[in-house]
Amino acid sequence: MIGYLEGTLAARRPGGLFLEVGGVGYRLSCSATTLATLPPAGERCRVYTHLHVREDVLALYGFASEAEQGIFEALLGVSGVGPKVALGVCSAFTPDTLRRALVNDDVAALASVPGIGKRTAQRMVLDLKEKLALPDLQVAGPAQGVTAGARSALENLGYSPSEVRSALGELNPAPGESVEDIVRAALSALARPIVVSADGDQAIAEQRS
Repeated sequence: MIGYLEGTLAARRPGGLFLEVGGVGYRLSCSATTLATLPPAGERCRVYTHLHVREDVLALYGFASEAEQGIFEALLGVSGVGPKVALGVCSAFTPDTLRRALVNDDVAALASVPGIGKRTAQRMVLDLKEKLALPDLQVAGPAQGVTAGARSALENLGYSPSEVRSALGELNPAPGESVEDIVRAALSALARPIVVSADGDQAIAEQRS
């Protein structure tokens, strides 16, 4: 199996890239997380890989880190999760934010990824906690409930699931923090970029800043 490839990033393409190694151009499918991490075309880089074999198709997937490669391969072991969905999860979460979602039993965040329903998200939590050795990191019930309450409040304010997931992924709620505390911190995170709605109005976070 090919563990990684090191060469020149020849070109980016939707959903992946071409990596030139010794005169051979390898076509790799990559997550948005990896594409945002790797250098511009023309520069050298190392890409960790996974070769997926199905019937008469060989597909090569590339990752900017061994951590993301490991997450992808762990996801493939979850019933109902194929390469496309696993890559979607890697695009929606960094390895650290995914671990945090699993520790918090955040089924809603996982189910917000296209192609993942509530049942599949629940299986992911059960399976990946064991595979990634996370059981000892479980967060107590009250903290889990606070995060869920903050998620609901932010979505009621009009933020999309992906915006909410990104904002909450940056936070690490301390014991005793309330839903209001988490919502305020998340709004601060959401206010950093300029968020514009479909009709051109500024989003709520920008109005509050």
